[in-house]
Amino acid sequence: MRFDLHCHSTRSDGSDAPEELARRAAAAAVDVFAVTDHDTCTPIDVPGARCLRAVEITCDDAGVTIHMLAYDRGGAWDVLERALDDMRIARRARLQAMAERLAALGIAVDVAPLLAETDRRAVGRPDLARAVVARGHASSMKEAFARYLYDGGPVDLPHRTWPIADAIAVGRAAGAALSLAHPHFYEQRSAELVRRHKADGLTGLEAFYGAYDLARRRRWIEVADDLGATCTGGSDWHGTERPDLATKLGVDFPAKRAEALLRWLEPS
Repeated sequence: MRFDLHCHSTRSDGSDAPEELARRAAAAAVDVFAVTDHDTCTPIDVPGARCLRAVEITCDDAGVTIHMLAYDRGGAWDVLERALDDMRIARRARLQAMAERLAALGIAVDVAPLLAETDRRAVGRPDLARAVVARGHASSMKEAFARYLYDGGPVDLPHRTWPIADAIAVGRAAGAALSLAHPHFYEQRSAELVRRHKADGLTGLEAFYGAYDLARRRRWIEVADDLGATCTGGSDWHGTERPDLATKLGVDFPAKRAEALLRWLEPS
């Protein structure tokens, strides 16, 4: 079976509108699909596919930013949505403050249209990077990040932090299935996080990550198996925004892994 349980649309930092992402998923013959925009839920329908409500949550673990994937299993999803509302409000305040830092550098960016949006979209640094390019202060988003918006850079400000233990507790209250995203980002910390929080509800590990070669995938499958965690997977598609992450939608799962993942996604 082909799954894609990790991808992004224009409602966070992807380049494809939700409708275009749905078209791409259908063309890629994805069987089970979820858009996981950052800190916001973007449910869409893909003909011929089972589609889940989902989100990629920005968390903190002792000062390290951690991304956790949450999937709706038919529980009290509104519990998670209410918590995410607060995160989106914090993102907008951060965007305004970063725009003021850009203005101090002589780069005037009008963020009012973004701040006025009411469609539950999550805003962030990619929005500012696009504006910097449009104003002619960088030739590409990559250059805009390299000059102004990189972590700890002259414009960057930290996210409002949501301790991972608290995020897991909210996800569990919502009845969501929870998985640690792209474990290679955190290396040894990944196993430590799942080991520490598995009993709390963090029972998945994204071992079938789109950019992994066979050796890296095998490594994380082994880690998941040792921890008794379910292997999840997705492309982490961002479209033209991040071509280094994925070149196509969908990740193929062997039959037994697919069966285990489907069971994990069922209501608990």
